[in-house]
Amino acid sequence: MLPSMESQHQPDSSDRAPPNQFLVCGLGSLGQHCVAVLKQYGGTVRAIEVVQPKDWELPNVPDLLEELLIGDCRQPIVLVQAKIQQCRSILLVTSDERVNTEAALAARLLNPQIRLVVRSDKQNLNQLLSQNLGNFVAFEPNQLTATAFALAAFGSDTLGYFNLEGNWFWVVKYQVQPGDRWCDRFWLKELNSSTRRVLSHNRAGSQSPKQFYQWNAEAILHSGDTVVCVEVRDKLTHFAAKSATKSQYNLHQLWQDITRNLAGKNFSQKIAQLWQLSRQYQTLRVAGLCGITVLILLFCGMVLFHWNYPELSLRDALNATTVLLLGGFDNFFGHLKLPFPISWWLHLFSLGLTIAGTVFVGILYALLTEALLSSRFQFFIRRPPVPQQDHVVLVGLDRVGQQVAALLQQFQQPLVAISLKALETDVLPQIPLIVGNIANAFAKVNLAKAKSIVVVTDNDMENLEIGLMAHAASPTSGIVIRTEDRHFSDNVSRLFPYAKVLCVAALSAEAFSAAAYGENVLGLFHLDERTILVTEYSIEAGDTLNELLLAEVAYGYHVVPILHQKYTRESPRFMPSDDTRLHVGDRLVVLATTYSLQRVERGELAAKNWQVRIEKALTPDAIFNGANEITLISGCSLSLARELMKHLPQTLPTRLYQHQAQRLVAELSKARVIARLLPVDRER
Repeated sequence: MLPSMESQHQPDSSDRAPPNQFLVCGLGSLGQHCVAVLKQYGGTVRAIEVVQPKDWELPNVPDLLEELLIGDCRQPIVLVQAKIQQCRSILLVTSDERVNTEAALAARLLNPQIRLVVRSDKQNLNQLLSQNLGNFVAFEPNQLTATAFALAAFGSDTLGYFNLEGNWFWVVKYQVQPGDRWCDRFWLKELNSSTRRVLSHNRAGSQSPKQFYQWNAEAILHSGDTVVCVEVRDKLTHFAAKSATKSQYNLHQLWQDITRNLAGKNFSQKIAQLWQLSRQYQTLRVAGLCGITVLILLFCGMVLFHWNYPELSLRDALNATTVLLLGGFDNFFGHLKLPFPISWWLHLFSLGLTIAGTVFVGILYALLTEALLSSRFQFFIRRPPVPQQDHVVLVGLDRVGQQVAALLQQFQQPLVAISLKALETDVLPQIPLIVGNIANAFAKVNLAKAKSIVVVTDNDMENLEIGLMAHAASPTSGIVIRTEDRHFSDNVSRLFPYAKVLCVAALSAEAFSAAAYGENVLGLFHLDERTILVTEYSIEAGDTLNELLLAEVAYGYHVVPILHQKYTRESPRFMPSDDTRLHVGDRLVVLATTYSLQRVERGELAAKNWQVRIEKALTPDAIFNGANEITLISGCSLSLARELMKHLPQTLPTRLYQHQAQRLVAELSKARVIARLLPVDRER
């Protein structure tokens, strides 16, 4: 296993740190949340604060602490009093970056093995300290929260995501609907594949399971069932909405709309539909009307001049009409005496052509000028248009907002950003941006058809106001609000249940606490009010995982293996088979709760309560194939399996877990061997 998990395999020593003792320095909002999360993980927590806290953001924090010391965490004597030699990790989360860094140096001198988790925004210094001190990690709370806000923007069906070997894993909740391809057709076990694993399943109205694998593999999916799966996808197209190409008007789209509406019969009705369609293209609508009017006048003038002056060619008549439309009346009639005979009505029509041309051609010039000015001469950096539907509206583009936008871009989620102040042109140039008053901006971002509105300015009250405005304008869109205070966050969540309110301190504490467990924790997400850790193991001699089948690892420790790499030389396999046996040098990544990780450390496998009764082999080949399946799935020796298959009926003496036994019966059935499950207490 990784260094942070190795202490279980070494001889006991009085100076060796117990696996779950932690020291938190700084009991501000972030520190208090770290204490709560570490305690939830089952850790023993001590804390150091420079002064006795007067107000507790989390009232139960004093009861969660093993000990609270008042003093300066940079002083070695204070760290010794806090028993730093016995701690697995120290979390330095005061609001002063210098204090955190100085305390980290002092802690490393006193305990060369302790893991340092530091609150700091000095990226270059943090990188240098990590290289020189080792077992060091630093975070800045605001930067950590971007992932949570991006995840919330996707909607309630996406519970988490993480990256392994360049592949994105998504934790997705499915609500089975009538008519779905899964509904009333699939066994639950059939959902498992080389790219998917079922994490939980519950019937409509039933309680969510507390552990993995508390579902019946042979259950049929019905309408109303909820299934949570982890899936691996090579391409980041899961959230690319169809509306990504439906931007504000463009000529290609307009031409498609026109041809589609003019096709078919009932021409007058098609023209009426096209007129209604043009309402969403107001600028083009005006330009089109002006252009059509000018063309009609041009045609009428050409015909009338040619009719009254037969000696003029159509080309000359067209030229005369064009000159009049462009304001050239004085070129023809500017003399005191007309140089050629002309009827009074044609004379008045020529005057009308000039007046109409001045108006309509002037409008076309104005529209062209407006288009040029509105571009602000950004010919090299042109932001894309606002999406039409299924997009995310992001309000606030400070550091957190920019990181959220970058993540949404990475996952090809259509979005539009709203900033209260102007930004440099090189800030996120590939996303649509509206700058200015919120009320005016909401009118420009197709709010009614947005998937969600994410408000992440650095002002809690402003975020609440904007969130309420957004909900009033678009009640069906998801609302995500950023807050800095836990009390405020809880109150808003209770009063406005339609909003997803995320507290920066609470979110950051999850990452700080996960980091305190060591480098083997690659990520985390929440499932049914449980924190699920993405944990990596490197198998070594004497490990509690060594020589186990993945079926035993999965069902015995209640973890979900999602990646296995043999000897780190072969390509990793995602969603590996239960039949894989672990050996020294293998790499394994699992999804697990902290309770499961502690059981792995202690080697506490769950009891195997099932056996398989093998009744009959239908063909001679079935005897041979059945023995192979028994060996592969149960892990027993091949000689034992062959001997058992020669003297049927027999009960396989090797006990199995329920999912493991169900799979063995299913595979034996494919090999034309009749078998059935047998609970241990009903063994015959």
